[in-house]
Amino acid sequence: MTNISKSSLPRWLKRNVPLGDRNHFTAKVVGELGLQTVCDHARCPNRMECYAQRTATFLILGPVCTRGCRFCSVPKGKPLPPDPDEPRRLAEAAQRLGLKHVVVTCVTRDDLPDGGAEHFYQTILAVRRATGATVEVLPSDFGGNLVAVDRVLAADPDVYNHNTETVPRLFRQIRGTRANYHWTLKMFRHVRRQRPETPLKTGLMLGLGETDEELLDTLADLHAAGCRMLTLGQYLQPSSTQMPVARYVTPAQFDRLGEFARRIGFSRVASGPFVRSSYHAAMMMENAERGMPSAE
Repeated sequence: MTNISKSSLPRWLKRNVPLGDRNHFTAKVVGELGLQTVCDHARCPNRMECYAQRTATFLILGPVCTRGCRFCSVPKGKPLPPDPDEPRRLAEAAQRLGLKHVVVTCVTRDDLPDGGAEHFYQTILAVRRATGATVEVLPSDFGGNLVAVDRVLAADPDVYNHNTETVPRLFRQIRGTRANYHWTLKMFRHVRRQRPETPLKTGLMLGLGETDEELLDTLADLHAAGCRMLTLGQYLQPSSTQMPVARYVTPAQFDRLGEFARRIGFSRVASGPFVRSSYHAAMMMENAERGMPSAE
């Protein structure tokens, strides 16, 4: 869980832990197949709720990241080579859990020439062979490598998701010197041109020091780049080594921001304190509109 004690949180961020042991089945499947989930590594506050519903966001390419983003609790270091059997095991987990929508994310792998794009490609194909599920990918920025993006697109993911995380002013401070806000926008525009039928999705964390004006400008940028699906959630400090929370956004403020996003053209918006990039992703996918025109 997060580094903040429950007693110090605003009342709207205090929630009861689900009772019972329904989450154990998901944890058992993940453990038996030697898989990783971002639910565990990012210390997500929704982990027990999602596991109890037999769903999880799979983390591929290992549990060690080559970047050290200041909001993230995933360890930074020198990763091992990609496990060629991981796509098969992930597909088996999706089958055993009965997933209808599979979300696959990754650590950033700047050590790999393609950033792990081929591994994403093989994972999508494996899930399709084993299940009838739709597949949502949540890859890194691939260091701005659009050839890598095209390799992922070649497997025809049902949703292409990439977390913008924060506003341009804070981008380098939060995401490090290897990240680039303009890469993110360029990647979305590229996907929209290459695959206009594929829904584009992005997410931002609030409470890192952004202003409302900066946030509204960023949403306008993302919409102009082709994004039509959006998640907005409260940043919570995973441990004392990550960025402290600059502010707690109230539920009413989240509602207003979500309404603004809808007004400027986002077709699917999840905005609230506990929202995360893949939270209730299957529900959002069910309502996603395909065949939207390409953004210029």
